[in-house]
Amino acid sequence: MLDQQWWRSAVIYQIYPRSFADSNGDGIGDLGGVRAHLDYLADLGVDALWFNPWYASPQADAGYDVSDYRAIDPVFGTLAEAEELIHQAHGLGLRVIVDVVPNHCSNAHPWFVEALHSGPGSTARELFWFRPGRGPAGELPPNDWQSIFGGPAWTRVEDGEWYLHLFAPEQPDLNWSNAKVREEFEDVLRFWFDRGADGIRVDSAALLMKDGALADFDPADPPVPHPYLDRDEVHEVYRSWRAIADSYPQPRALIGEVWLPDAERVAAYLRADELHTAFNFAFLGCPWDAAALRATVDQTLAVHAPVGAAATWVLSNHDVPRHVTRYGRADTSFSLEYRQLGAPTDRALGLRRARAALLLTLALPGSVYLYQGEELGLEEVEDIPDGLRHDPMFFRTGGANLGRDGCRVPMPWSGTEPPFGFSPPGTSAPPWLPQPPAWRDRTVEAQSGDPDSMLELYRRALRCRRARPELGDGPFSWLSGPDQVLVFSRGAEERFACVVNLSDRPVELPGTGTVILTSGRLDGDLLPPDTAAWLTR
Repeated sequence: MLDQQWWRSAVIYQIYPRSFADSNGDGIGDLGGVRAHLDYLADLGVDALWFNPWYASPQADAGYDVSDYRAIDPVFGTLAEAEELIHQAHGLGLRVIVDVVPNHCSNAHPWFVEALHSGPGSTARELFWFRPGRGPAGELPPNDWQSIFGGPAWTRVEDGEWYLHLFAPEQPDLNWSNAKVREEFEDVLRFWFDRGADGIRVDSAALLMKDGALADFDPADPPVPHPYLDRDEVHEVYRSWRAIADSYPQPRALIGEVWLPDAERVAAYLRADELHTAFNFAFLGCPWDAAALRATVDQTLAVHAPVGAAATWVLSNHDVPRHVTRYGRADTSFSLEYRQLGAPTDRALGLRRARAALLLTLALPGSVYLYQGEELGLEEVEDIPDGLRHDPMFFRTGGANLGRDGCRVPMPWSGTEPPFGFSPPGTSAPPWLPQPPAWRDRTVEAQSGDPDSMLELYRRALRCRRARPELGDGPFSWLSGPDQVLVFSRGAEERFACVVNLSDRPVELPGTGTVILTSGRLDGDLLPPDTAAWLTR
């Protein structure tokens, strides 16, 4: 299935390093933990691994505040370990994607430290967005922009100037109109490509460029072009990055985190000389409704076709509530703005829908992203004590926004009580986020070999997907079906079909075809509600 354009059909497993596996007993996941479980990932049946940031960082925002893009943070390991991990993954047929964070760096980055020491008007400050304040004594921020994490997007330094940070104060925004910034990140890309990285995931890809006027604006009615989101100049950056990726004999991929409501604007990042793929947030946020899902699939394919890019499909990641929880609620949608959680959840319903959603996602044309733990049916952990939370979103909103800790709780591997094999036996340090005792039934050990478990469903589905030439990128056609039931075929000869019943009643499966996999047990010859089936003919 994978070839010179492997990213068009790959199943990519997202690893959040802090929460995957802890090899040294400090309660924090690390590269040694990943290396110890590479066989698990290969056996699961995925094609590539995407790592959230593993760079040197004060960890003010779980590594998205980078102080050195060419070094591994000691909490995770060493650069030599990262290089060995990439080598071992390749030996198992797994490609590796690393996260690059270009919009901002850490306030501990040498550039920013120098900027603070150099003072107003210095060349060092031109790498960031330093400005004098407003008001008689410069005591007010330069403009009214607000941080995505809550509160003002400006912080004042000792000499009176202010600097811009669209996220946390520990994450100063870089000035991408400065040639030194562009040259630095081009070198960072080459650094990781030279060490065997097969792809780069670009964090906050649409935010890099800012309007130098830094004018006030109403977020409810922003001007066009936006002062800092999706400005046309950003495409120059990705054209230069694409030239670097294409310069390697083995193809490298660029994957964008492009959070935009306008699908046409997202597609602009996927032109032939820019990014290869972008995350499909419209699908991630789509409610569990047949009409809504069909419309999202149609729109996705329609906007990707003119630029020749492959679609991507994703149900969960490190920034949103886990989909088992979302699908177990009355409101199954999710907006781009992270919301307060706590609505009643029917776990059994959420699991049933999540199982069906897996078969739906793996059957759609393009590549698929899986978030660590979803193969175990993990739910959002909402009852984390305030004193154990880490996400700056929680603190900058005074707790009004629970933040993202609930989807980042460490993986349960084995045993009947925390840390569930996440850390070595005898470890005294607890996991960096607490695991629920109920996860004793969710461990890899507990689910392995159980034909009805979520883990075994993932294993069967991924094996089947890899064996079916119709799946991955390629032809797709809707077929007729009952109301609130999605039916589509794959392949030029339409020998493979997927049926997803989103109605409240059992429905008949198509009269011709052999059932090769279902997300749940059939009711005789009927497909129950919230259940999916794969058929061949």
